[in-house]
Amino acid sequence: MMEKIEKPVAEAMVVWRTPEEGGRKSGPPTAPVYMATAVFVQGGDDEVQPGWPASADQVSILLQETDRVDDDSRRCLVGFLVPELVLSHVRAGAELLVLEGLRTVASVQIETVFA
Repeated sequence: MMEKIEKPVAEAMVVWRTPEEGGRKSGPPTAPVYMATAVFVQGGDDEVQPGWPASADQVSILLQETDRVDDDSRRCLVGFLVPELVLSHVRAGAELLVLEGLRTVASVQIETVFA
């Protein structure tokens, strides 16, 4: 288990979906660093790409909670297993969807990008 993200690339607001919305039955993760797959939201992908977001190019995301805003929202440090693949997409305002298999369990809104 990873205890902390060594070189985070950004800070973001993460909103976890409730079980009723198709999210995690156990609620937001409790591990120090949560690892999953994610896709960048480019806009309109769900209209032109069958099976989106599960059929999109996926990246491995790392999330480390820094602040609990409310029951479902967390401020997190964001890292990627291979950051070089995604740095051109990481900017303030960028959105990602976090997936567990075919289910979307959270949305990520990048707030701050670290140099």
